[in-house]
Amino acid sequence: MNAEMHHKITAAHLSRRAYLYVRQSTLRQVLENTESTKRQYGLQERAVALGWQPEQVVVIDSDLGLSGADADRAGFKRLVAAVGMGEVGVVLGLEVSRLARNSSDWHRLLEICALSGTLILDEDGLYDPGHFNDRLLLGLKGTMSEAELHVLRARLLGGQLAKARRGELELRLPAGLVYDEAGKVRLDPDVAVRDAVAEFFETFRRTGSATATVRSFRERGLLFPRRLYSAPHHGEVAWGTPATQEPSPTGAPRPGRRRVASCAPACPRTGGTPSFSTPTPATSPGRSTKTTRTDCGPTRPPTAPTAATGRREKGPPCSKASPCADAVGNV
Repeated sequence: MNAEMHHKITAAHLSRRAYLYVRQSTLRQVLENTESTKRQYGLQERAVALGWQPEQVVVIDSDLGLSGADADRAGFKRLVAAVGMGEVGVVLGLEVSRLARNSSDWHRLLEICALSGTLILDEDGLYDPGHFNDRLLLGLKGTMSEAELHVLRARLLGGQLAKARRGELELRLPAGLVYDEAGKVRLDPDVAVRDAVAEFFETFRRTGSATATVRSFRERGLLFPRRLYSAPHHGEVAWGTPATQEPSPTGAPRPGRRRVASCAPACPRTGGTPSFSTPTPATSPGRSTKTTRTDCGPTRPPTAPTAATGRREKGPPCSKASPCADAVGNV
């Protein structure tokens, strides 16, 4: 401990806790950039060397896999709340970018630390936000961190635009389309997927409304496919009840209610995929039996319409362990 650090740390600081904030921007970084994570956790020893007891060090790592520009970080909110309550003697972070990537979050933390007498420690040194010179340096570091994020985004976007100009940019395709081995967009080779997409567009042409189309699929017990992109089911097709997207108060689309029906990438008994039956005349005059999805095995035939409503009863929901349970398609 050098003389400057010794001058800044008081008995009041040591009587409070030391909060260590650990964050990586993406889950991929958490899995691959393990050295950075180890360095962040290693700051616990730095706090102990400065005079805090090991049991006084509180580690907040609930924001692993979240960007520093994300305003909805539960761990960061917990840290700010603890600082505001006067429970924190020092905030530890490997660098400013680990704590925040935007000026609003960073300067709010600095202001609260200055009011509560909380120190900030990073890999370069120890700072007191209540002192002008330290506050100036911390503010500059926050500005540089935000600028760095802008530069990184500009580089990524520039690379994407360059690929798009050459016609080489691959994006996630909607249901019914896939990339072939040459990187060209083709119709999905799965006949069941193509039939489901064709039925969806035909229903939309008939009803003239996306909401009415989704309602029609639900009433008939039809499922809609979605290609999975996350491990361990990458590339597989999951089937689920389609749902509409409702706008959020900010105007951004948000998913509507999600309901999972009987679905699976393939039948565990026959290896087949869901198919669609053709409409057949009903016994009641003036009515026709609605199109329904047939299951993959002979032991679960389509159920008959109920006497009260004339609608078909829905089958049992998927198991939560099914890969389609968390990948229901949105329209």
